[in-house]
Parts: sequence; C-alpha cells; structure tokens
Amino acid sequence: MTNNSVPTLDDVARRAAVSTATVSRCLNSPEQVSKATRARVDDAVKALGYTPNFGARVMAAKRTNTIGAIIPTMENAIFARGLQAFQDGLRAKGYTLLVASSSYKSDLEEEQVRALIARGADGLLLIGHDRSKTILSYLAARNVPALVAWAHDPEAVLPSIGFDNFEAMFNLACKVIAFGHRKIGLISAAIESNDRARARVMAVRHAMDQADISPGNLHIIETEYGIETGAMAFQQLVESGTVPTVVFCGNDVLAVGAMKQAQKMGFNVPSDISITGFDDIEIARVVSPELCTVHVPHRKMGARAADILIDMVEGHPYPHTTQLDASLEIRGSLSAAPK
Repeated sequence: MTNNSVPTLDDVARRAAVSTATVSRCLNSPEQVSKATRARVDDAVKALGYTPNFGARVMAAKRTNTIGAIIPTMENAIFARGLQAFQDGLRAKGYTLLVASSSYKSDLEEEQVRALIARGADGLLLIGHDRSKTILSYLAARNVPALVAWAHDPEAVLPSIGFDNFEAMFNLACKVIAFGHRKIGLISAAIESNDRARARVMAVRHAMDQADISPGNLHIIETEYGIETGAMAFQQLVESGTVPTVVFCGNDVLAVGAMKQAQKMGFNVPSDISITGFDDIEIARVVSPELCTVHVPHRKMGARAADILIDMVEGHPYPHTTQLDASLEIRGSLSAAPK
C-alpha cells in the first residue's frame, strides 16, 4: 500500500496476519471470531485507517443516493428547521438522509464521519469549520464531498453555506450598546472546537472595544446548550459580582433559560436586565417578553444546502461559499439600560 492509496481488505489481512475471510467476519459477524483475533484485526483497521465500504458491496451503482448529516445536538430545536428543509430538498431529488449527533465532541464527529462513509454516504453535511486536518485528509482521500453549514468562511478548505456569525453578533452587540448598556454578561457554548460560538464571543468583545467599554465589564460563562444550563449560568453571572444590565446568550434556548431564572430571582426583564438570544426559533416568540434575537435563515440554508451538496455529489458546478443574511429581531426583552 502506498502512502496516498486507500487501504483495502487485503492490506488489513496482511497487517493482522489473517485471511481476508477472517477480516470480513470480524467486520460483519464479530461474534464468530475469537477475541484475540478481533483485537488484531481492530488494531490493523485503526492503524491503516481502513473503512469498509458496505454501500459498494451491496450495489453495483456508483452512488447509494444517501447523504449523511452530523449535527452537534438533537436535544433542542436549533438545527431542526434547517435539517427538515435539507431533508425535503434531498428527498425531492431521490436522496435519503442519515443523521448523527456529535454532542459538540470533535472525536465523536470523526467517528461518525467514518461510520457514515462506511455505510456508503455519497456526501456529508457538517456544521462549522472546526475539525482536524486528519479528517479533512480522510474525506479527500475517499473523494467524499462535504459541505459545511451554519458558518461562512470563503478561506476554509471545505465549501460552505451559512451566515457570518461574527457580523451577526456584532450588529446585535452594537444595537444593545446603543441602548446604553455597559455592564455586560455573555452565556456561551464552549468556544473550543466551535467556530460559531467563538465568533460570537469575539464579536461582543469587538463591539465593546469600538464603544470604548473596558474588557473588564464583560463576564462570560461557558456552558452546554439547554434551558436549565442557561438558567444556572444566569444565576452564576448575577452572583459572581457586578450584576450586568444585559446578558447576551449564544442561542435562544440559553436565553429562555436565563430569562426564566431572572424572573424567578425577582428581576424584571427588560427594565432590570435585558436578555438577547440568537437563532430566532419558535420559542423566541412564545416567551414573555418576546426575545430579542438574531434571525437565522434556517430553512433557506437547509434547502440550498441540499441543492449544493447534490451538485457536488453528481459532479456539477457549485459555489465554494454561499453567504446568507442574518437579521436582527428587536423585541421586548431588550430595553434601555437602567439608570
């Protein structure tokens, strides 16, 4: 096997010192093989980076008409609209969608990339640009098209469709600061391996710098996305020192949790504390007051992503990057800073 070639079943068999039939049994019926032999074959598979192409094995066609999507979470509605539109677009052109969730863990995403390709996925939809060179090389070696969504970066290796997370949050932060807010809290997802969250934090810092607000006026809490975690993070913010007059939240789910906790603690939203979100999912208009947030064009992004990824799979021309607009939704959870 050369350095640039894709490892084969024969390569695995030679490295593990077993027959190709034994390798096949390990992959398809591991219960029929001894534990020691399975361990040798597993070690060889990992060392070589071998991916069994089950799709090619069961059909003669060059494509399986299956697309994989790996999203960070299925626990809330952040990605639901876009993914539904993505599936609808695929189905209209005869493709089936397989979905996996990485739980915001890069190692789990890599595992799922390999698993989806092993099952014959013709292409992949991924979220954000943060991932290792190893997995980028893996995709390139197998000639599997991958499209990034929910982020826009024309300089990135993989093509993308999305919006400018920095610009969207910067516009919101400038609007908030124009309301007189100077004591600022920020509840964010962990920024490591999450370029969207990192861009939003950087945007708030930049808006504060532009307004000559001291960096010391910003207090950041990183947490997992969820209503309960948003509530706990809000409590940490107000109990850790100076109470902010506004709390930016990395998405609407965190913001709703923060708002409920603020009201539970006796704060009036927005006269005591303003709260903002990001995404503009349905819950943003259900809470009282309605949530000031950034509207993300989820459905448009999902539908367009389906068209682009199918073009990539079928060898048609496609844009390397497609930028969509994210707009501000100024609602009742934002008001002027208290005097």
